[in-house]
Amino acid sequence: MKKLATVSLILALCGGAFYAVSAAEKAADPAAAPKEAAPKAPVECFESRKGASEVTQREIKPGWPNVKCSPTTGAALWYGDPFDGTVPMGKMPQLDIPEGQAVIKPRSEKLALMPMCGTACHNGVGPTFTPPTLPKGKKPAPVPTMAAMVPDLANLQHGRGRIWCLDCHHTTQRNKLVDHYGDPVSFDQPQLLCGKCHGDKLRDWRDGIHGKRIGEFVSTGKKRWFTCTECHNPHNVQDGARNRGFVQLQPEPSPQLPRGMANADHEKLHAVGH
Repeated sequence: MKKLATVSLILALCGGAFYAVSAAEKAADPAAAPKEAAPKAPVECFESRKGASEVTQREIKPGWPNVKCSPTTGAALWYGDPFDGTVPMGKMPQLDIPEGQAVIKPRSEKLALMPMCGTACHNGVGPTFTPPTLPKGKKPAPVPTMAAMVPDLANLQHGRGRIWCLDCHHTTQRNKLVDHYGDPVSFDQPQLLCGKCHGDKLRDWRDGIHGKRIGEFVSTGKKRWFTCTECHNPHNVQDGARNRGFVQLQPEPSPQLPRGMANADHEKLHAVGH
């Protein structure tokens, strides 16, 4: 009996020593240490045109995202706050809306090349960077630098060959657009430029039957207006053989409501009864 107890004690001591050595080796080996979970990549989806209107998903409050993204197309399906990141649209001819009721999301900050173009090469100061005179004709000529920065310019379809860059871009302030009077127009208000030629579309957009709006759908409700270039790429308005401004997306079922929102009755409010 004593012999059996002695053998058991020896085996227990050996096992404990082996466990201690193994634990020490694992602690010394970085590969054996438990790895921390890699941070999740931020979820991004586009609001109206892929590559031009991306928004990053984040939580307004726990379980309440600022936007829900489609897992199929990557498009925005639902907004927790439709006015997130917006500013007043500013004055719009023939549009009588109280100040702050029409808002837009500024796009100038997304146009990374524009500040550089406006200050480095086309600042109107002198011949060092800016050509001393403008071209004598309006027929487009290849400019390798511009073609490399904006590939769509190699085959500019806008106007079917009857317009050129300076019909839309200001001659010296290249980070601005231009109206018929030659006055600069902000990239955040492209409708003031597009309406020069597309008056019927501007009228329909102004009256709410063209384009996209989100927000409070009552007669005096605040709304976010999507501007022309959020949906249309002005450098490639004919989309191949389809000859349309942008590719349509397949409609999807409505998304589930976030936790804490009992229903979506607020979306049923209209200016007139049904």
